[in-house]
Amino acid sequence: MLMTELEILQSPPTATEFSVLRESVGWQNPALEQVAASIAASLYWVQCRKGQQLVACGRVVGDGQMYFYIQDIIVHPAYQGCGLGHIVMDNIEQYLSAHCHGGATAALLAAQGKEAFYQRYGYALRDGETLGLGMCKFY
Repeated sequence: MLMTELEILQSPPTATEFSVLRESVGWQNPALEQVAASIAASLYWVQCRKGQQLVACGRVVGDGQMYFYIQDIIVHPAYQGCGLGHIVMDNIEQYLSAHCHGGATAALLAAQGKEAFYQRYGYALRDGETLGLGMCKFY
């Protein structure tokens, strides 16, 4: 894919196209109304588009002061391996550098097998030795 064909926007996608992108990587979606509300409550978005198609995105959620969580780093399977994940993360890292101050925490939950990708950006594994293991609960 030529980079000249790629448009990078620092704005959210629509709920419908975000849901479609999530489905393309095998993720389930809640009701579209919940997706839309979640999009609106985010602190920061970056999206990559090829023409009219959303091909990659990522966002930051949190309280905007102490806690920032990187969420939904998604690259459509047809575009994986083209560097779009790095474009998304580079934009997110620029946002975090501008908005995180002393004492703030930026965190994420990596998809299985994607940990090394995030380690390149300085994110540490929570292996239980120095910090507790990461945990989550799904509803």
